[in-house]
Amino acid sequence: MKKAIMLLALLYSYSFIYAQKDTLEEKTLDEAVVYSNKFTEKRKFIVQNIDIVSSRTIAKYNSQNTGDLLINTGKVFVQKSQQGGSSPVIRGFEASRVLIVIDGIRHNTAIFRAGHLQNVITIDQNMLEQMEVMYGPSSTLYGSDALGGTVYLRTKSPKLSTTDKALVTGSAFTRLSSANNEKTVHYDLSIGSKKVAWLSAFTFSDFGDMTMGSKYLDKYPTFGRRDSVIEFFGFKDSVIANKNPQVQKFSGYKQWDVMQKLLFQQNDKIAHTLNFQYSNTNDVPRYDRFQDTRNFGGSIGTTLRWAEWFYGPQKRILGAYELGIKSTGLFDNIRANINYQDLEESRQQREYLRYDRFDSRREHVKVWGFVIDGKKDFNNNELTVGIDGQFNDVTSVADRTNLTTGKVTKLDTRYPDGKNKMNYFGIYAQHLLKSKDRKFILNDGIRFQTTSLHSTVLDNSFFNLPVTNFEQKNFAVTGNLGVVYNPQATTRVTLGLSSGFRTPNIDDLVKVFDFSVAKRVFVPNADIKPEYTYNIDLGVRQMIADRGYFEVSGFYTLFKNIITPAPFTLNGQDSIMYNGVKSAVFANQNMDKARTYGFNVNAKYNITNQWSLFSTATYTKGKIIRYDGSEIPQDHIPPFFGKTSLNYQQQKFGLELYGMYNGWKRISDYNPDGEDNQKYATPDGMPSWFTLNWRGNVSLGKTVQVQLAVENIFDRNYRYFASGFSAPGRNFIIALRTNF
Repeated sequence: MKKAIMLLALLYSYSFIYAQKDTLEEKTLDEAVVYSNKFTEKRKFIVQNIDIVSSRTIAKYNSQNTGDLLINTGKVFVQKSQQGGSSPVIRGFEASRVLIVIDGIRHNTAIFRAGHLQNVITIDQNMLEQMEVMYGPSSTLYGSDALGGTVYLRTKSPKLSTTDKALVTGSAFTRLSSANNEKTVHYDLSIGSKKVAWLSAFTFSDFGDMTMGSKYLDKYPTFGRRDSVIEFFGFKDSVIANKNPQVQKFSGYKQWDVMQKLLFQQNDKIAHTLNFQYSNTNDVPRYDRFQDTRNFGGSIGTTLRWAEWFYGPQKRILGAYELGIKSTGLFDNIRANINYQDLEESRQQREYLRYDRFDSRREHVKVWGFVIDGKKDFNNNELTVGIDGQFNDVTSVADRTNLTTGKVTKLDTRYPDGKNKMNYFGIYAQHLLKSKDRKFILNDGIRFQTTSLHSTVLDNSFFNLPVTNFEQKNFAVTGNLGVVYNPQATTRVTLGLSSGFRTPNIDDLVKVFDFSVAKRVFVPNADIKPEYTYNIDLGVRQMIADRGYFEVSGFYTLFKNIITPAPFTLNGQDSIMYNGVKSAVFANQNMDKARTYGFNVNAKYNITNQWSLFSTATYTKGKIIRYDGSEIPQDHIPPFFGKTSLNYQQQKFGLELYGMYNGWKRISDYNPDGEDNQKYATPDGMPSWFTLNWRGNVSLGKTVQVQLAVENIFDRNYRYFASGFSAPGRNFIIALRTNF
């Protein structure tokens, strides 16, 4: 495996620009435009490292969800606990420490947790016009949570007609995949006149149980195999053999996504947009939990623990109104957005043979928000200023059902069962100064942010907490300063300093959580404070004649005030009985700091007009410095990973042969107390892996395209680091697309 990775690394001596402009970066450096800078801006003027994934590339990758789309770039690591899950990792930060933005609106809510998240899959990648990944702190523009980076998702917009005739455009596709018997259909349709345009989009996916690869490493011949399962039949649980151990039984789910947009162009200066999005699933099995075991004693002994463990339907509703104004005098552009999000999620679980304990914990989050941004160009300056706010209201309920008698009783809730409110309010300014010859571009910005949290416990009978009313207010100042230097047309150098913060949310501060595998129970702690990152970035990009370029970027991040679980006491006791298990009491506390560093290398080259080569690799390292001076590995740090691809493209026909690879994550590099999930790895850690993949497309006429692909050609058995779900084995994909 090491030889394979070294061979792939040698390919960095080449680079390419994809003949059909279908790579991660569809346009040249001068032409590429990003939207994550609040207003459209050329990428070459921005210090922060930003990758662009266009709608053309999204269609080419043909991914099953937004997490898989990120994986396909080769630049973002994604953790998975189940098939219906994807948790992006950027520069060693994950979950609530990575910000998700959809159409300029914060997607992170007050209950985003610090472990692993699946919320990004509720944003349908088939409805995206462009995805941008911002590496490093992004708090100046977007506030809390943007510690490691931001994933900015921009959906498609209705198209106005430039003639007296209605403009009708759209696309549709259907896709089948063999590894999980996927069946997906999608359409989007835009109808526009000169002043009014409407867009409708819909996607439905049916994912069956995922089949893992059958080619195991000699040292780990059963790694990830699902030899037995618990099935409920004859009104009782039974542990039975899995007919095909490569099939990850009970991992399938269904999802449907709807988007509606209405654009009214009042005149050449004023536009109004209504944006409605809806996403829903059926029950999504938490697959990693189905591998957990427990000693039940007696004649049962040690066997699989969970008969049922699934997330209930994960619903996301977004409604937004946006006003766009040009040339107002004071500002060249103004954009004002008011929005509402309604989100539901739940956890349903039952242990083996415990028909008296079907536990259900349900969360309902309502979020009101607003964003007002203005941009002014003067002389060689660009100034963007804005204010924004987000108001979270969380309802948490729980109950236990006796499946034999039907009796329903109260259960301790995940979050306090009273009021749970969290509000964000911030003001910011972002400035660009360009020298007349455009050799120097200064980037600087600052944000002032306040947050408030109020949470109350109504029923204190479960834990007898010493405090039942939690309140907290925080204030943070963050900023960025950097310069772009273009000594010549073919060379670009960037140096940037930036800071980010994450204020404790409801999940951090007042969650009661059972980590029963380690026999721990987490209780509220209102004394925690915001986390901060302080970051330095250096990047160099060199064009190679007219053929391509080579670029490398490195970073160093100081992570302070880390919110981390540590031993705690409740009513003077360091352990309590919880769910029938004596558990140590833990709580989140600001105990440690960390140093994280790494680099990314990209190389692209046009070999001929048809043949092209692309390669990328990322390395990250992190250490936590404990309060007592000791050091341990930082959690969420992925191993070395990357992608190399060889492309052939003609006008109507294209092929890509590409390799995806991850290095070893040794068990000694796992964080012993964090979210690295050692129990789902081998005794030595997570083995390195390499997959060879192929995809192609052929155009049938002007509007129809057939896509074929074979992923994991050699049927390799592997898992992504920290994942409790094995990746697909050999996977045949066929899709039929049309654009009009």
